Order: sequence, then structure tokens, then C-alpha cells
Amino acid sequence: MKLEAFTVDNIPLIKKGDDLAEIISNNIELDDGDIAVIASTIVAKSEGQVFKLEDIKPSENAVRIANKNRFTPAFVQVILNRSRECLVESPIMLVETCNGNVCINAGIDDSNIEKGFILDLPENPDESAELIGKRLTELTGKQLGVIITDTNGRAFKIGQTGVAVGVYQIPAIKNWRGETDLYGNALEITEEAVADEIAGTANLLMGEGDGGNPVIVVRGMDILTEEKRTVKEMHRPDDEDIIKKGLRCLNQSNS
Repeated sequence: MKLEAFTVDNIPLIKKGDDLAEIISNNIELDDGDIAVIASTIVAKSEGQVFKLEDIKPSENAVRIANKNRFTPAFVQVILNRSRECLVESPIMLVETCNGNVCINAGIDDSNIEKGFILDLPENPDESAELIGKRLTELTGKQLGVIITDTNGRAFKIGQTGVAVGVYQIPAIKNWRGETDLYGNALEITEEAVADEIAGTANLLMGEGDGGNPVIVVRGMDILTEEKRTVKEMHRPDDEDIIKKGLRCLNQSNS
């Protein structure tokens, strides 16, 4: 197997209404089986997920949490508006977003955007990935996968890595159960987070800061599927998530 990953160059600054699929297809020749890995920032910008902080009215709860952190009350309110549950209030805000992803600050970002504005994640990243993927196929005639990525920190480790927040024609999880290892032993619990692994690979080329490359093509993986898949396959059910249970118990004891 040979795996290749390369940047799509000449991506302009994205604004609301831009056709990302057209921009991508105009700047690279795609092959059947390619995976377009796209930073959530440009997807959100194309969808108009940009807000002015001055338009946000913070609640008393947002003011209370902001007093524990370095954030403004308005920024905290944006996080709360996009969260199903706040698991940690300080010194970071760790939340479960309305889409079910557990991350810092609900994925809200005030970088790579004009001062005074904030950038949200796409409202429905799986749907966004599907729309871009179908449009790419329409423009190129190729069967393609799409992964929308964000950068997340990791529990117990320093540093961030790329993760998948939306997928199209890509399994989020590859289930190895029932297969055998090198010694013929049956694999019973092995589930590989393939979408996150591809996102992490792409993140090496995306970069950070003002020299970033928001679109990466990964080629050589025989992984596309016509089945309906969702990034939520990776979200651990509440009744199996011992870390969430522990954080809730800690919150209750401190209240």
C-alpha cells in the first residue's frame, strides 16, 4: 500500500457563500478514491458561521464562569449556547457540544478571524461534508470522500492533533472484531478511529498560524463506502463513559 498526502494550493481567503468544492476542484486534479480533508474554519466561513462578540448578551451564569477564567462573559456565553453540557468550568471550559462532541470551548475560535469576531464550527459537519462531497463528484465525476477536521487537545497528553468532526463516504470507525492477529488470535475489542487518523495525518500538512493549508488530499486508502456514515460513531455512549461520570460526580461534590 502506498499512502500520499498533499496540499491543495492557492486556496483564497474564504467568505460566506463561497463554493468550496469548486475552489478545490479548480486547484487540483482529483482521482477516484481520494479523500478531501478540509479544515472546519473554511467550511464555517463559507456557511456564514461568523459572529460579532459585541452582539452577544451574557447571562449571569456566563459572567460567573468568566470570572473564573480569562474569557470575556460574551465569549463564555457563546460556548454555553453551543453546548449540551458543561463538564469543566475552570481553568478550562470542557463541554459536550450540541452535536455530541466533547471538546474545549465547544470548538469556538477567535483566531484566523477578524478582531472582534468569533468563528463557530459548522452547524452540522456531517451534512456539510456530504454537500461538499456530492458537489465535488458533480464537478469532477470522481467518487470521493470528505473529512472535515478541527484541532483538539487530548486528555493526559500535551499538544493538539487533528480530529474528524464530519465525514462523508468515510467510516469514522473501522471494526476489527472477528479478524485475527499475526498469531491467529481473534480480535475482540479493536475499533480503529480511522477518520481521526486521517485527520491527524492531514494536520501535519495543514499547519497553524498564517501559513496554514486548509485543504489536504489523502490518496491511496481503499476505504470509501457508499453506506451512510457519521462522525457520531466515535462518540462513546454516556452509560459507557467513565470520564464523564467522574466529572459529573466531581461537579456534584463541589456544588
